Amino acid sequence: MINVSSIKTNLYCPMKVYHQIHTDTNKNDNYQLAVEIKKLKIDVQDLINKNMRKVKKEMNLKEIECILSDNMDHYIKSNLDSIKEMGFQIEEEKNNEIFDSAHFNIKIMALKISKAMKILDKNAFAIMDMFFPNCMHSYLIKNENLELIGMCDKIEINDGRYYPVTIKSSKPPLNGVWRQDAIELVAHAILIEEEFETEVYVGFVEYEKIGDRRPVVMDVDLRKALFDEMHKVKEIVENKKTPDIKMNGKKCQNCEYKDICIKN
Repeated sequence: MINVSSIKTNLYCPMKVYHQIHTDTNKNDNYQLAVEIKKLKIDVQDLINKNMRKVKKEMNLKEIECILSDNMDHYIKSNLDSIKEMGFQIEEEKNNEIFDSAHFNIKIMALKISKAMKILDKNAFAIMDMFFPNCMHSYLIKNENLELIGMCDKIEINDGRYYPVTIKSSKPPLNGVWRQDAIELVAHAILIEEEFETEVYVGFVEYEKIGDRRPVVMDVDLRKALFDEMHKVKEIVENKKTPDIKMNGKKCQNCEYKDICIKN
């Protein structure tokens, strides 16, 4: 069974997949920490959603931001404390990034809500579906036939159609999305198709740093690229094939396995 996260990592560096699977005993802890932080970010969006119900069309931008921020810092801090009590270590930089990301999203959301209320002459409660469509969060799908498992950050449902959404805290490209993000997204799309017996034509990558959502068409080329990557990961996971090392200064310098690669 291949995990979508391994496919994404393979696109970044195949040797990293090899070390995670065959040499790293702490990999599961690192993965679980990433899952907990992603859950927290999704919960933050839910809190913004709840706070939005109290926003009125006569409010100015500062008042809207204040309403959307209600209880936000306390909520994030208490959840981070809970994660730390589980035994996970969170670096100060990552800790600050979570707070900064939440407040940035609130500013962007406040601008969008303010503009929408003025145009439509309605309170925020009446236009919530524009910003928070019916969706499922952190949805785990496992398919035995595909030998693939993955957790979708978000699945939006609109008029009977399913739209996978991948949430990223990384810096986006100037245009479009990163290739590894697109392939991760199409993996989730194929899992959704099998799980709900439907067809997925488009998905979205949300880049938190700039508050931007970018569409990705689930075309034939992208689907083929996914299955090519699945084959490569299978070779590493099941056959213990050692991939060729391609040194990359920036990637290697920031990698937790750099000492192992240099030694070997």
